[in-house]
Amino acid sequence: MSPINNGSLRPSAFLLVGIPGLETTQHWVAIPLCFMYIVALLGNGIVLFVIRTDPSLHEPMYVFLAMLTITDLVLSTSTLPKMLSIFWLGSREIGFHACLTQLFFIHASSLVESGILVAMALDRYVAICNPLRHVAILKISTVAKIALLVLVRGLVVIAPLPLLLRRLPFCQAYIIPHSYCEHMAVVKLACTDTTVNAAYGLLVALLVGGLDGMSITLSYVMILQAVFGLPSTQARLKALSTCMSHICIILMFYVPGFFSFLVHRFGQNVPNPIHILLANLYLLVSPMLNPIVYGVKTKQIRSRVTRLFHVRGP
Repeated sequence: MSPINNGSLRPSAFLLVGIPGLETTQHWVAIPLCFMYIVALLGNGIVLFVIRTDPSLHEPMYVFLAMLTITDLVLSTSTLPKMLSIFWLGSREIGFHACLTQLFFIHASSLVESGILVAMALDRYVAICNPLRHVAILKISTVAKIALLVLVRGLVVIAPLPLLLRRLPFCQAYIIPHSYCEHMAVVKLACTDTTVNAAYGLLVALLVGGLDGMSITLSYVMILQAVFGLPSTQARLKALSTCMSHICIILMFYVPGFFSFLVHRFGQNVPNPIHILLANLYLLVSPMLNPIVYGVKTKQIRSRVTRLFHVRGP
């Protein structure tokens, strides 16, 4: 049966290919992806539990980290279960509205995560460049307002994407050469002019993503200036160590994200299997490594997790 509704140019469902070109072997690819997803669930769950139950961690940095873990859980869970069902069970069909819902959560979570990384860069800037006023500047009420702004921005900016897609006719094109419903992958199936959709997606990526990237870069330029101005070598090393974990998280999030974005629009020469594999990893690498990096680099979380799993002898 054709997924196209009778008398309508809107499909009742799309078919997700998985990894184009690797259909016969993608069930093996699913094994490391599944492992990464389990690590992401456990790691983020543990970090969230530790922050929630330890009053000493109820500070701006850890509030933002808790938001980051929740966002990572939403981002990975909105894609991986369906992806694994494609790879292992051959369940490729996804309903039209389910596809738009998945698309919304993927892109909104990515935008929220980008905003959280900006907020964390701001927190590091205040903590290192103005430590005596850190508590006064980033009060709990201020942190709550920043968190609400980041969340609302992500939801409001991404909301037009599925709304714009709903108005497009898709004729007989309903096979998505991807493992999940990505905005441009769906837009390319439409059999009409998609300039508005493509332009809005480009505007969001360049304007919002670009502004976030510039804000983070500016914050760390000022942070590094302050760090290298510290009189003590030990103090400089401690400050740099604190910043390195955040810089690693930023690179893991932005580099594959911008690669996927650019390939969809300008990377016709990039082989499809490589593009889709990297796009899949983009949704898992950050959620998997964020709790590991922060767990290893943050003494308070590391010691709390150690106590949590410490088993006393008889």
